[in-house]
Amino acid sequence: MKGPGNLIAHENNWHTRMGLVFPGERVVFRGHDLFNDLKDIRWMELLLLGITGRKFTSEQMRLFEGIWVLSTSYPDPRIWNNRISALGGTSRSTAVLSISGAMSASEATIYGFKPIIGAYDFISRARSLMTINNSLEEFVIAEIKKYRTLPGYARPIINSDERIIPLYTLAKKLCLADGEHTRVAFMIEDILQTNRYRLKMNVAALAAALCADQELSLNEYYLYLTPCFIGGMLPCFMDTSHQPAGTFLPVTCERISYKGKPSRKW
Repeated sequence: MKGPGNLIAHENNWHTRMGLVFPGERVVFRGHDLFNDLKDIRWMELLLLGITGRKFTSEQMRLFEGIWVLSTSYPDPRIWNNRISALGGTSRSTAVLSISGAMSASEATIYGFKPIIGAYDFISRARSLMTINNSLEEFVIAEIKKYRTLPGYARPIINSDERIIPLYTLAKKLCLADGEHTRVAFMIEDILQTNRYRLKMNVAALAAALCADQELSLNEYYLYLTPCFIGGMLPCFMDTSHQPAGTFLPVTCERISYKGKPSRKW
């Protein structure tokens, strides 16, 4: 239905499976009574229930939390999106505005959500090809020749990733490290090393593979990751908020390489 009829059909008539609040009485969250059925669950469980409509085991929840803790919560203001939250603090903006700006920048092309989602897509396609007996090696090399890079493999600053061992160790401890996507992710790295490509797995590939093995869809994975950087952003905001205003990483004019028109004479 298009046009005014579509709007009229929805006037005071919103169909939803997500939930509603009945003021003074109760809250329904994905078909569950929030104050009775869900009163004891952790926030991460509520987040994933809202996204997927499904409940997960305690081991899976520990893995989902561990991915955030070990992979995306660095309190370093030099990181591109953390820098925005730090600039918000040094300029005496509010926490909400600062974190909102930093979150928006998280959908970057080289870092952040685009390569993270790209890694999920790449590993999922690789795993699907293997189920029909296609050559994984041919697929990986063809992808490199076509795109000149592989999402989830390589890192802009340094060609190794300190997060892989802690995250993989956690997954093994939880008995969640042996899924098909995770196996394919490591097989891809072996192919890259065997063929002498200077590309190594980064944590985006491992996290995507682990979550794909827990049957999160691509969109569910993206939604689950949406708040994942906040753990590092808030300390950066607080740090600059408690120091003299405007002092976060200033740059003297002499350090600026400027080749435009000279300064005007006032």
